[in-house]
Amino acid sequence: MPPPDDMRLPGDQNPGAWRRLTLWVSLNRPLAWLVALTAGLLLFLAWLPAYVRMFFWHRLQAQPILASMIVGFSLLTLSLLWSTGQRMDAWTFLFFNVRGRHPPWLDTLMWSFTQIGNGMVATALALVLYFAGDRLLAYELILGTLTLWLVVELVKLLVRRRRPFIRLSQARIVGRRAGGRSFPSGHTSQAFFIATLVAGYLHAGVWAVCLLYASALLVGITRMYVGAHYPRDVLAGAILGSAWGLLGGIIGGYAL
Repeated sequence: MPPPDDMRLPGDQNPGAWRRLTLWVSLNRPLAWLVALTAGLLLFLAWLPAYVRMFFWHRLQAQPILASMIVGFSLLTLSLLWSTGQRMDAWTFLFFNVRGRHPPWLDTLMWSFTQIGNGMVATALALVLYFAGDRLLAYELILGTLTLWLVVELVKLLVRRRRPFIRLSQARIVGRRAGGRSFPSGHTSQAFFIATLVAGYLHAGVWAVCLLYASALLVGITRMYVGAHYPRDVLAGAILGSAWGLLGGIIGGYAL
């Protein structure tokens, strides 16, 4: 039984601003992420040199919107209302997540490979590029990662699709239990964004392009293997990440 109000400490009766803030964050975690990402993006834009901001803006104005990818992503989002699609999603997810043998070394390998889609990998790559003298690509990599992350979290907040391990009792979880919502896959979108951006920037040959996209595709497969995403989450992440990378290439003037 809680103590009466007159027996509580003053701090318990009138919680401070920091305590109210932490309580609000714990109750509104997705919205808190959006606020934090928006603040990070604005700070990064303010930090960018003015000529770089203008360069990006003029490139963006000179090119048409990537309508087909936006339409495809929108249709895929609407398909979540399709009950048969949910059953197909569950069957495909269980095929990658449960069927067959899963020795510990394979779990470790797949969990390690899925980290390529982590934002920390993009940050580390951007730092390497920055100190190697390729600052334009480093700027685009960070700017693209922050904006893509913001879009992914916004869509997750709006769609609110639950993770597959919540709905499917037989699902396996490899590594850490993923938090937040499921649609779209952030790791997959990040991997396809990097593949598209780097392939365009380097004017990569056929084999290099195949290698980059095969790596991104493998990241998408690992997201199902570790139990974090349905197939449509992965497909939506691939479309969104590719569109974001293509948009970055258009702005930078080196799209494929």
